[in-house]
Amino acid sequence: MTETSSPSAGGPATGPGTDQVKLPAGFDLIASDDRLGPVVLQALARIEERLDEAVRSADQLADVTSRHLLQAGGKRVRPLLTVLAGEIGGGVNDAVLEAAAVVELTHLATLYHDDVMDSAPLRRGVATAQTVWGNSVAILTGDLIFARASSMVSDLGQRALKIQADTFERLVLGQLHETVGPADGEDHLEHYLGVLAGKTGSLIAACGHFGTVLAGAGQEVVDVMVDYGEKVGIAFQLADDVIDVTGEDDVSGKSPGTDLREGVPTLPVLLLRRMAQDGDADARRAVELLDADLASDEALARAVAAVSGHPATQEAWRMARHWADQAVASLEPLPDSVAKRALTAFAHAVVHREA
Repeated sequence: MTETSSPSAGGPATGPGTDQVKLPAGFDLIASDDRLGPVVLQALARIEERLDEAVRSADQLADVTSRHLLQAGGKRVRPLLTVLAGEIGGGVNDAVLEAAAVVELTHLATLYHDDVMDSAPLRRGVATAQTVWGNSVAILTGDLIFARASSMVSDLGQRALKIQADTFERLVLGQLHETVGPADGEDHLEHYLGVLAGKTGSLIAACGHFGTVLAGAGQEVVDVMVDYGEKVGIAFQLADDVIDVTGEDDVSGKSPGTDLREGVPTLPVLLLRRMAQDGDADARRAVELLDADLASDEALARAVAAVSGHPATQEAWRMARHWADQAVASLEPLPDSVAKRALTAFAHAVVHREA
């Protein structure tokens, strides 16, 4: 499950521990709101403290490896969405904050595993765990972080535990389906979207689910936020996959073309192959570069340039924006609020990251 870094939209820091908190792009409305801004910033500061506590270990190696990616940064989008879901659901409380830390830990654990599977050299601008300590330590560190998240969510009640278990199952199935590929006769694009729904959409949907349920919201509000999370998560991942082939390592914090080198069938590649089959000569030439040996940086750079320069990449952006629009539409039943407008702005921001 990949992630990118986007420019921060700093806001007024009010309260203890908020002076270092910055909101991701798309959330300027929160930072400028006199009531919600301080609430969210203080919540994120508390969540950051909880994350630090959660990965702390008496075992020296486990302590260092578990902190590796946490200290490298990250936008904390998932905790923020959980907090906003709590706000929409009735109010941010301690249970919402604990769940926000749980979703971030779950996401963090998947990154350790994903980087092993992808052989990725960089994550959040630093060397990935397996390049420092090897695959086995990286995998076990991810397992340890999963265990910490499970322990935390067990204190939030049976419903929260069920949300976490169902989400974890979808995360694993999404990765499994990506690994084995589409079944005979299965549409490759539909398979791809199903993978994204499992790998990324499920955890972001869980943010909406946790936040609203633990804030005491009614089922209609819960359903809205789960639907929004699923769709904005797919849009987020579609944008990430396009960014992988645009060569913007300063935006993504990882090496451009990682997915291409690993043969991951992302949307631009699926569209490119479809266009090649339909007779597009430029697409055929790009596919030939993709199917060549991409072990060398030079070969990978040629493939990245061919894919990013083809209209298939712009079509991929269009599809990502369509999913973002669908996410915004799902919020329609909610009354107007700063939180709702911030969620709308975020949905648009995640698919306007090429610059």
